[in-house]
Amino acid sequence: MTAPCGPQNRTDGFTLLEALIATALMATILAALATITAQWLPNWNRGLSRLARSEHLALGLERLISDVAAAEYVPIGRDTLPPLFDGTDRSITFVRTAFAPNAAPSLEIVRIGEMQGDGGPALVRTRTPFMPAVEASGRRAPLNFADPVVLVRGPYRLSFSYAGSDRTWRTSWQGEIRLPRAIKVTLSDLAASRIAATSTATVIHAEVPAQCIHSKSLAECFASSRAPDQSAEGDKPGNTDHGRAQ
Repeated sequence: MTAPCGPQNRTDGFTLLEALIATALMATILAALATITAQWLPNWNRGLSRLARSEHLALGLERLISDVAAAEYVPIGRDTLPPLFDGTDRSITFVRTAFAPNAAPSLEIVRIGEMQGDGGPALVRTRTPFMPAVEASGRRAPLNFADPVVLVRGPYRLSFSYAGSDRTWRTSWQGEIRLPRAIKVTLSDLAASRIAATSTATVIHAEVPAQCIHSKSLAECFASSRAPDQSAEGDKPGNTDHGRAQ
């Protein structure tokens, strides 16, 4: 006896042709997703790298500006008035109050300058404790800078210029009896061969030594500071004026 055919004896499912079509559609979708991902993922990585460089650059410039603005008028030695300040188009050396979480009240010499690295030139901040020169000539022993901190990396490069009371920008400030009134920082993008729009300038808060605060002019301050030396020479036994005063 043959079993009757009816709806209750049918087996539902996919045929071989339907399974092959579904597999082909899935492969097409996966290939399209892989193509799209391969196109936007490198752009995503480049965008993240560009954002990280911009944040690092902003932090480095902020540290640089705060450092330079805190430069103080500190003579090289006790018998000299010109401050310890050396500025070129690629580096600055100056004295400021030590700034660190556990730093004791003291002065430090800060040098911010270019150094060559594996990725090209980088702007590095180094420091060393300040010790005044003991010789009358103001000559110092070689400075041993330490604690390097990278402020700006490639493809960016910084250059400095300095302005005095005449408001004329110069590419160097060396051997001057005053600190520059302002320092301009120019940022160049080596990859794009252009000057970036983030170039800025900062004002130096201290321009004259502390003993010149109450003087009417810097020349008057220097004259008064030399007066004790001249009077001391006049008190020497071999001085002619001293002999007539006797």
